[in-house]
Amino acid sequence: MSNAFAFDAKQFDTAQLESIFFAPARAFTALSIDYTEKLVNAQLEAAKAYSDTTLAQLRSLAEVKDAEGLKSYLEGQQAVAKDLTERLKGDAGKVVALQQDFVQQSQKLTENSVKQAQQDVKTATQSETETTSAPKSVKETTSKAK
Repeated sequence: MSNAFAFDAKQFDTAQLESIFFAPARAFTALSIDYTEKLVNAQLEAAKAYSDTTLAQLRSLAEVKDAEGLKSYLEGQQAVAKDLTERLKGDAGKVVALQQDFVQQSQKLTENSVKQAQQDVKTATQSETETTSAPKSVKETTSKAK
């Protein structure tokens, strides 16, 4: 009884496995790592800016000594709130741009991987067709010689 799914080491092509599975997986992993690094850096920059602003505001509040100082501090809060709002918009825009870039690059990577896989399958099919058709011509030549 023959097993149709038996492993044939002669037909196993590591180059095809590399080009169809491992190379695209490595490329996507590298893309994901790059995206994660950029996203983490953007978050760290934002967190630093927000914490610096908060600490500066706490220092200003600690320096309030009278009603005039409190009035000045509260008036400054409007400017701080406006700056933080602008900063939030900018940070959100950075994250959206990073996500869009990641999606576009992922799509390109997927398209290239699919094209490469189709080409590999086509090449393997042609190679298999040539391999299986060669014995027939040898058999025909042998039959005609008899």
